[in-house]
Amino acid sequence: MTAKNEWPSSLDDHELDELDRYLRAHTGEGDLLLDGVHGLLSALAVGPLLVLPEEWLHEVLHEPFEDEDEGNRVLALLAKLNDSISAELDVDAYEPILGEVESEAGPVLSAAGWCEGFSRGIDLRAALWEGRLAEDPQLMELLGPVMALAVDEGILRADAEFEKLSDDEYDDCLGQVPAVLHAVNQYWQANPATEAEVEAMVRQQQPASESEAAPPRQRSGHWVH
Repeated sequence: MTAKNEWPSSLDDHELDELDRYLRAHTGEGDLLLDGVHGLLSALAVGPLLVLPEEWLHEVLHEPFEDEDEGNRVLALLAKLNDSISAELDVDAYEPILGEVESEAGPVLSAAGWCEGFSRGIDLRAALWEGRLAEDPQLMELLGPVMALAVDEGILRADAEFEKLSDDEYDDCLGQVPAVLHAVNQYWQANPATEAEVEAMVRQQQPASESEAAPPRQRSGHWVH
């Protein structure tokens, strides 16, 4: 049992609402909302190498702050959200922040935004992830439920045709996300990136600014935690 003073300091509902409102008011088509930001930071938390804020903030913030106090507040909320992910994983308290979209049967949970953010987090260290996924089927297997959700939502393209997940299969994959992240985090700790892999990543990232950006994905909905 985790002592109360060791429990991670996560954003409360008021803080999540505050960050959600800011992002909705300052993002355009294809930009990440709160669920996507959580997915992005989750990928970075369990990934092979540290990614500093100056590397990921451009994925989240897209215009200058109009007010210094507001800017400091938003940055503080993002820092707290970022720090909480690893802390929550350490005590098995992690839950993905999901979107809620309207369907014919009413509002339903959607992992689309979270998966989009997670994929962008992987892209920030693409060479390391792609090289290891190609070489080690264990990592691919660990990521299976998240990849199934991403393929189902159209975030990832699959080489072969896949049937849409049933509602039960979708919910089962969602339920496995915390365990997947914990296992992937342990994988990279036990099998860290080699010097050769890091050098290859640096070479690959040098012209990254010249590459074409991925087409934006349009989506909507409310976050649910």
